[in-house]
Amino acid sequence: MSRGLPKIVKSCLAKALDSALLAIETYNKPAIKFRSGGYIVLMNIAWTSLFHAIFIRRGIKPYYKEKDERHYKKVDGDYQFWELKTCVKNYFGNDTSSAIRKNLEFFIPLRNKLEHKFMPSLDPTIFAECQSLLMNFDRIVEKEFGESYCIRESLSFALQLYPSNKTIVTAVADNPGAKKIYEWIEKYRSSISTDILKSGEYSFKAFLIQVANHDSQDAMPIQFIAYDKLTDEQKHNVERLTTLIKTKTEIHNVTNLNLMKPGEVITKVQKRLGKGKVEKGGKMVDYFNQDTHTRCWKKYGIRPANRSEHPEKTNQKYCIYDTMNKNYGYTQAWVDFLVLKMQSEEEYNSLYDRI
Repeated sequence: MSRGLPKIVKSCLAKALDSALLAIETYNKPAIKFRSGGYIVLMNIAWTSLFHAIFIRRGIKPYYKEKDERHYKKVDGDYQFWELKTCVKNYFGNDTSSAIRKNLEFFIPLRNKLEHKFMPSLDPTIFAECQSLLMNFDRIVEKEFGESYCIRESLSFALQLYPSNKTIVTAVADNPGAKKIYEWIEKYRSSISTDILKSGEYSFKAFLIQVANHDSQDAMPIQFIAYDKLTDEQKHNVERLTTLIKTKTEIHNVTNLNLMKPGEVITKVQKRLGKGKVEKGGKMVDYFNQDTHTRCWKKYGIRPANRSEHPEKTNQKYCIYDTMNKNYGYTQAWVDFLVLKMQSEEEYNSLYDRI
């Protein structure tokens, strides 16, 4: 399999590749409902074994040491290998801005949360991170061992059906046990920079759009095109298409189709929270008010700041820019999201800590 590599490196690399292929097979099997849980566990093993192969090849022993720092720990006679968290720390070092690192650090604690829980309702909300976890794995394999070891050539595209139009808020309502995990996911996402959040190495998002048949029978029916490698004109066209698709389709996937002005959002959230008045700046005001709403869209980054040169760059699940009237409209999904987040006093108070 891997000429020129030491036997233990070959073994770790083989385990890494096999685990990744098993993870993909698990995720793509239609009958499996423990999809994300199984996939994350297997990809955790794949990444850990890959790092072990890399470190050993570099002459680094990825084993924990005893307190005396001279001897390596053993369990049942075998060296105690580093876990994924330790591998990530040693591989990336001081580079805390790596999107690949942030993606891995998303899955390490999530594995523990999902490993013993059956929550298929959360699969759609972490699909983009799952996709990047796999693509990043192949990138590091290629970087460290060469293209010949990549698994991409042995894979085919999974056949697709239109997904359920159930929103994540509805899914969480159907399974209250998922609420804490969903809140943790949103908290983690809000803790990282916008640049990383938009990076394909952290979260790979794509539209699967039916196109006319190609003139050439040799043309690939499906292709991955990296957004950050497009020209400025191509990016602009993609954003226009994204806005069109989101406006015409995704908005129909949320309850109450009409977009709302900020005042309507504020009224709905305040009513559903059932909170009274609170003291802010020496005055008694509604718990959720205009100032709170402004702080929310800033914190969660769903729209640009006022007078932005690109007002159309919104998270269209929650907010759409109206070019004709030059204002923003908000979706029912945004109301649902705010109600879910603002139930936590810690989250509510954090709004006033960071702005």
